[in-house]
Amino acid sequence: MKVLAVETSTLLGGVAICDDKAGLIAEVRLNVKSTHSERLMTGIDYVLRQSSLTIHDMDVFAAATGPGSFTGLRIGLSTVKGFSFATGKPVVSVPTLEALAWNVAYYRHPVCTVLDARKKEVYAAVFQWEEKGFARVIDEISVNVGRLMEKITSALTDGLNGGKILFIGEGAVIYRDEIAGIMRGQAVFAPPGKMVPSPANVAYLGLKKALSGEYSEPASLIPLYIRRSEAELQSNG
Repeated sequence: MKVLAVETSTLLGGVAICDDKAGLIAEVRLNVKSTHSERLMTGIDYVLRQSSLTIHDMDVFAAATGPGSFTGLRIGLSTVKGFSFATGKPVVSVPTLEALAWNVAYYRHPVCTVLDARKKEVYAAVFQWEEKGFARVIDEISVNVGRLMEKITSALTDGLNGGKILFIGEGAVIYRDEIAGIMRGQAVFAPPGKMVPSPANVAYLGLKKALSGEYSEPASLIPLYIRRSEAELQSNG
C-alpha cells in the first residue's frame, strides 16, 4: 500500500511517499515564504517523478490536519481531497502535533509539541510514549506560554513519568527562554533537525491508519483550527 502525504501546517511544509513494504520512498521539504499553493504541486510532481510513480499508483492520500497555519492547512486538505475525487482513492487525516511528536519516537519522558499560533500564543499538546505509540497527556490547545507551563506543571505533579519534558517545534524555538525560565531545569529542547514537522511522519501515521481502515470522508474533512481565524473574528465584529 502506497501513501502520498502532505504536511502544510507551517511554512516548512513538504511531501512524502511511504509504502507498507518498502518503507519511506521519498520526502521533500519546502520552506515556503509565500504560500503553499505556489510550491506544493511542484513538490508532489517532483517526488512522484523521482520515484518513477504517478498519482494513480497511490492507494491512499494523507494530510496533516492541524492545528497550524489556517491557509496552509486549507491548501493541504484541498489538495488531497482533489486527488481523492480524481482517483477514487481514500483519504486519512493525521493530527499535526502528534506527527511532530513522532520525531522522537520511543523517548521516555513527556514530549510537548509547540507551534507558533501568533498573538503571543502557541498551539500545543503533550504526549507520552507507550508500547506502540504516543498517548495524549494534554490535548491540543491554543494558549499563551505561561498558561501552558501551568498545565504541564500540574500534569507533572500528578505523576507524569520523570521530571523532564522535551519541547519540540517552532514555538519551542521562539519561546525557548520563557519556557526554560518557568520550568526551572525541567525543560529540555530537541536539536534543530527534530524541531520541524516531518512529511515522512505524516505518511507513516497515515499508512498505519489506512491499514487499520481509519479513513476519513473527504467531503466532511476539515482542519483542526482550535480557534477562529482573524477573518472570522473581524466578520463577527
